[in-house]
Amino acid sequence: MRIMVIASAYNSLTQRVEAELGDQGHGVHVQLAVSDEELCAAARRLDPHLVLAPMLKTAIPKQLWAERLCLVVHPGPMGDRGPSSLDWAIDSGERRWGVTVLQAVEEMDAGDIWASVPCELPEAAKSDLYRNEVADAALEAVHLAVARYASGTYVPEPLDYARPDVLGKPRPYFTQDRRRIDWTSDTTQTVVRKLRAADSFPGVLDEWGNREYFLYGGHTEDQLCGSPGRIVARRGGAVCRATVDGAVWITQMRPRRTPGGPATFKMPATLALGDRARLLPRIPAPLDLPEGRRTWTDIRYRERGRVGFLRFSFPAGAMSTAQCRRLLAAYHHAVSRPTDVLVLGGARDFFSNGIHLGVIEASSDPARESWENINAMDDLVQAVLDTTDRLTVAAVGGNAAAGGVMLALAADEVWCRRGAVLNPHYRRMGLYGSEYWTYTLPRRVGAAEARRLTEEARPLSAVHARHLGLVDRVVPAAPGAFEAQVAQLAAAAADLPGLPARLRDKRSRRAAQEEIKPLAWYRADELARMRRNFYEAGEPYHRLRSAFIRKQPAAGPSVPPAPSSPTAPR
Repeated sequence: MRIMVIASAYNSLTQRVEAELGDQGHGVHVQLAVSDEELCAAARRLDPHLVLAPMLKTAIPKQLWAERLCLVVHPGPMGDRGPSSLDWAIDSGERRWGVTVLQAVEEMDAGDIWASVPCELPEAAKSDLYRNEVADAALEAVHLAVARYASGTYVPEPLDYARPDVLGKPRPYFTQDRRRIDWTSDTTQTVVRKLRAADSFPGVLDEWGNREYFLYGGHTEDQLCGSPGRIVARRGGAVCRATVDGAVWITQMRPRRTPGGPATFKMPATLALGDRARLLPRIPAPLDLPEGRRTWTDIRYRERGRVGFLRFSFPAGAMSTAQCRRLLAAYHHAVSRPTDVLVLGGARDFFSNGIHLGVIEASSDPARESWENINAMDDLVQAVLDTTDRLTVAAVGGNAAAGGVMLALAADEVWCRRGAVLNPHYRRMGLYGSEYWTYTLPRRVGAAEARRLTEEARPLSAVHARHLGLVDRVVPAAPGAFEAQVAQLAAAAADLPGLPARLRDKRSRRAAQEEIKPLAWYRADELARMRRNFYEAGEPYHRLRSAFIRKQPAAGPSVPPAPSSPTAPR
């Protein structure tokens, strides 16, 4: 079928819908909902069999839904209505939730129901749940609704609150008045719940030092304390703020926009606070946290038998220069340990999205910060590529993009959760790309496929990535079960009798490849092109980055065509 996907933004769910429906052979066209006129014009031009809205902040125009079947994906169970579904669910402590696909009609979220799928809501931030448990349920519901429509015989069910299985209800917009934290009375549990319900939009509006900020994150701290409301420590870009019965870690902040001022954006909390944060004591966390310890850290290491696990989880998957360097130091520690298998990643959300565009945007010299960040990423990827004495595994539990995909490809094997979406390209940000992608991507999929992936710049489902050879194993695990399943697979890999021979072959192949074309040559060529992206006038990167990070449309000329060859210098 021809399916027109309409969305307010090209977000993770929209990309996953596009990728998975495309895997099923449907012709999918994504149309951003810039205006009602453009949506209707696109529908006339494309003449789709079905219109699907996985993420829409505005109503579908009547002219469109009156002429064609339009299905809306709502992140709530049957009967739930309103723009703040997950916010209310987290705030009220719901543990069972759902996703409903319903028909667009005049009244918002009141149309006939085409599919409804339940899901669990573990204790996690809204954005994490949205990309994982909710997204899994959403895709199951979308596939069911599309199949029902294609059958030509299915009759959708009208919304009927008298039915015992219709448990949802209409809910109003979740306002900042309800989100506001009272540091003099709210417990740690209450503060964390409020922060999680507002992540990653709209954040919790708060005040510090006579300036207002939106707060994001929210992680319990079980040892540090202080006067309620006081910021008592910093770690890895986050700050720790005392509550009445403990403390919480806040990972990101966004200054509130001043009247007439430029749009603001999220950044690490310490960067948002500036000089005041530098006066705070820095309390590092050990790589190997004691069992039962409740605190926040973005990098952890542990061992289980002959397997080492280097777990990292950076907010939004972005890796700044400092984060890359800390992860590289942790990697050096991991490879100094007597293990046979080293697993990288494994967290339930983002694996990595590459360089940190927010930190770069906040820098007084974005070009220089971009250069330092990409070199720090390259150093990390090089360390993985140079590891020949053990099997390295990238455990991709969540989405990955750009340099984050290339970081995964540096490992010997890539194990990907079934629901993850991969974007192995840089073109949408006006970059040539680095992280040794001109070595690792063609090595995996061949030069022709590498060129297609980077030029078309489309999202890939985990299943399709496995078909292409980009991924070695698709793990059909729930988000919360991925890490444990990876641990079992890694233990089995460590016990394989053929592992020593495989490592010997790995060392000889790497040595032979180094003789043919050293890794340093790939890096030098990539960085020469990236330097032009960062420093030459007329390059679109800085404009595209600023628009992206501030959630604004990118004005000006489009991104230039991608290079014709991913491997040959020119």
